[in-house]
Amino acid sequence: MADRLAQVAGHLSASYPRGLLAGEVAIITGAAQGIGRSVALLFAKEGAKVVVTDLDEKKAQLVVDEIKLAGGDALAVGGDVSADDFPEKVISATIKKFGKINHIVNNAGFTYDRMLHTTPDDAWDIIMRVHVRAPFRLIRAAAPHMRIKGNTENRSVINVSSTSGLHGNVGQANYAAAKAAVIGLTKTLCKEWGAFGVRANTVAFGLVQTRLTAAKEEGAAIEIDGKKVALGIPGGGNSNVNKFALIPLGRGATPDEAAGGVLFLASPLASFVSGHTLEVTGGAGI
Repeated sequence: MADRLAQVAGHLSASYPRGLLAGEVAIITGAAQGIGRSVALLFAKEGAKVVVTDLDEKKAQLVVDEIKLAGGDALAVGGDVSADDFPEKVISATIKKFGKINHIVNNAGFTYDRMLHTTPDDAWDIIMRVHVRAPFRLIRAAAPHMRIKGNTENRSVINVSSTSGLHGNVGQANYAAAKAAVIGLTKTLCKEWGAFGVRANTVAFGLVQTRLTAAKEEGAAIEIDGKKVALGIPGGGNSNVNKFALIPLGRGATPDEAAGGVLFLASPLASFVSGHTLEVTGGAGI
C-alpha cells in the first residue's frame, strides 16, 4: 500500500511540478514577518520567484534563505516603502535579477492608533504615506514592466486593505481612511490596466494573529522617523476574546490562512477576477 501511495504521489508531482505561479515573479512588501512572510513562502511554494522587501533587511534575508533552502528562488531588498527612492530601488533589483514582474503585493504597513480628536498630524501623515502613497508609487514605477500590450502572462496587483477600511474602527481614523483609499486606488487600476491584461484586486483582512493584533503590553514596536510607535491592542487577550465574539468562525486567522486569500487573487484561478475586494474575515462584518 505504501509503495502504491508513493507511486501516486510521484505521478502527481510529475504532472504538477511547478505550482500555480510557476515561473512568475512577485514583489511582496513587508514580507519579513507576519502575513507578508506567509505570502512570500506560499508564493515560492507555488513556483514564484519572490522579491522579499522589508524595513528590516536582515529579517527579509532570513525569509529568502528559507525559500532557497526549500528549493525556491528569492531576493531580499531592504528599505522603507515610503522612502522616495524605494520604488526605483526594488523595481531595478527585480528586473536585474529576474527580468520581469508578474505580481505586486502591497502588504507593508502598521497601525498608529489614536482617537480621532487626539490624532496628531504626524500620525495621520505617516499612515497615509505608507498605506496609500507607497503602493501608488510602487505601482507607478512598475508600469513600464506591466503595461505591456500583447503580454498574455498572468499578472496582477494586490493591495492589502482591512475591515477597518470597509467599516471604520474606533481609534483608527487614519488607518481606516488609508485602507479605504487603497480600495479606490485598486478599482481605478483595474479600469486603467485591464486593457494590458493586468488584474487589480484588494484583500481586506479581519483579525489575523500578528504583532499588530497581539497585546500592546508585549512591547512590539516600530521606529518611524525616529519615533517609537507601539504596536498591538491594549489589553491583549481580553480584547481579542471580545473581538472573537464578532467573528462567526469564532477565532482569528493565522498568517498562513491570510496568505491563502492573496494566493487565490494572484493565481490563474482568479483569471477573471479584477476590481474585487476579497474579505478574509471569518465572516466578520457581514
